[in-house]
Amino acid sequence: MITYSSPAEAVSIINSHQRVFVHGSAATPSEILRALEARKDELEQVEIVSITTLGDMPLADPSCKGSFFINSLFVSENVRKAVNSDQGGYVPIFLSEIGFLFRRGVLPIDVAIIQVSPPDQHGYCSLGVSVDIAKPAIETATFILAQVNQQMPRTHGDGLIHYSKFHAAIEVDEPLPEVNYASKIGPNEEKIGLYIAELIEDGATLQMGIGAIPDATLRALTHHKDLGVHTEMFSDGVVELLKSGAITNRYKAKHPGKIVSSFAIGSKKLYQAVNDNPLFSFHEAAYVNDTAVIRRNPKVVSINSGLEIDLTGQVCADSIGSYHYSGVGGQMDFMRGAALSEGGKPIMALNSTTKKGQSKIVPFLKEGAGVVTTRAHVHYVVTEYGVAYLYGKNLRQRAHALKAIAAPEHHEMLDKAIYERFGSFMYPAK
Repeated sequence: MITYSSPAEAVSIINSHQRVFVHGSAATPSEILRALEARKDELEQVEIVSITTLGDMPLADPSCKGSFFINSLFVSENVRKAVNSDQGGYVPIFLSEIGFLFRRGVLPIDVAIIQVSPPDQHGYCSLGVSVDIAKPAIETATFILAQVNQQMPRTHGDGLIHYSKFHAAIEVDEPLPEVNYASKIGPNEEKIGLYIAELIEDGATLQMGIGAIPDATLRALTHHKDLGVHTEMFSDGVVELLKSGAITNRYKAKHPGKIVSSFAIGSKKLYQAVNDNPLFSFHEAAYVNDTAVIRRNPKVVSINSGLEIDLTGQVCADSIGSYHYSGVGGQMDFMRGAALSEGGKPIMALNSTTKKGQSKIVPFLKEGAGVVTTRAHVHYVVTEYGVAYLYGKNLRQRAHALKAIAAPEHHEMLDKAIYERFGSFMYPAK
């Protein structure tokens, strides 16, 4: 069985100038991170790589400048300040390709810090609710530090690791971080969810991004039939829809009868639902987000969002101007996979305005903004004011279609921008 160390003993193997992978999402190994932060005065330029982490990230505190450098593969709220300073950096990359960074030696991992379930009778622990990029990290890291949590769900799929692979392990018994996306659903999200639900056919395969809009959409699908799920992540909305009988995964070509994902974030109820449940199959992101895998499923509906979209259909989803806000993630993986799926529908869904009332449909993206999804990849755009179908439309037609689903108080501004760019001529519709 595992011989457990103290957190301080576990992190003692980490040296200055090493690259350290940190397990993300609901599997963030907080206890080990706190122990590593305690060594800040004796370490220099330890590079921390991860995607979204939940809870406190002590290594990103200003007091850790010079000791730790946050090299983020997806910018979460707890590292945003560090990443937008000389204390960190942001690597734009598709979620499906992060594993290649590790396996091909582009970002070789010295130490991987992970959180796992207790070992089974054969000595195998589960990566739990976050297999995503943790699997390639543990397969390539020189050393592995494990936080073995009695409350980490044991998930099915390919996220197993034998305890003999651990260089050191600590034991904890603490709840996973919880996130309630449904609590953020308001009237606009409900309207958007209803519009999207009208686009989804029975037998479709669903991919949902993070946030209130995906959960609002799932609420509107309870009367659909034989839906399938193949998604990079999911939350409580999938569990609730599953209870309604709408999800059967019957018509999926890949893993029929299974809900496939690479990670999950939600409530304790969600974590209990996936624990030792063979209905849910967790795999690494390189597989789940592989366009060739996604497209094999029927009628793939990809639901993603952005921070702003210009009148030609370019979507910025990772930055506000040059300020790094989130990341590329799996948006493009699934937008393209859905477009190539037989009967698939890639959908970009967003509120028409920001919390301050500024239009998210804009003449031009902000200076420094990153284009995550190109205008060639966008098919459907949905706001609380309706649906714009851009596929096969020229730039002028797209501009008019997007203006029609913008907030009415911004129509005059957008009309002026359209006239200045395209003139008054409107290509006749057939």
